[in-house]
Amino acid sequence: MTRMKPGTVAAIAIVTITIFAAAGLPGCGVKSAPVPPEYARPERILSLRAIPAIGGIKLTWLRPTRYNGGHAMRDLGGFVLMRAVGDGPMTALVNIPVTDQERFQLEDQFSYLDAETTMGARYRYTIIAQTTDGYHSEPSNEVSVMRVKPPLAPNPDTYQLPSPSPLPADTP
Repeated sequence: MTRMKPGTVAAIAIVTITIFAAAGLPGCGVKSAPVPPEYARPERILSLRAIPAIGGIKLTWLRPTRYNGGHAMRDLGGFVLMRAVGDGPMTALVNIPVTDQERFQLEDQFSYLDAETTMGARYRYTIIAQTTDGYHSEPSNEVSVMRVKPPLAPNPDTYQLPSPSPLPADTP
């Protein structure tokens, strides 16, 4: 068995402690200040629109781009579309996933066709945005629409241009 000098043992101990301390520095601690949960939820959607369409009611809305705290949002996970018939209570109709997180260009506008509607009935809608880690926005603006037969698109074969009106006569 070989004996080491007392100075060598102390030097090895200092080097070992230094290596372990340096290895632990980059991975420890919080990188930024903690964010309260109300600031981590997506901003409220205020652009929900609904119109009668062929086959149901078409809903459109713009993508939320910020959290309530003001920072840019990069983890939009999906939407929960809520619907009420007439003056009834709102219930979850469908979960709509967002799958463009890894794409270069993100969708700016979303749409959904609610085909489970009855002609002549009135429906109310709101939508809730959610992040991939489970934070939910406040419900969007509420829209109300009655399912009616949408107007037909003009048929180019039978469409007639309005007749032009005569120009006013020049009076001397």
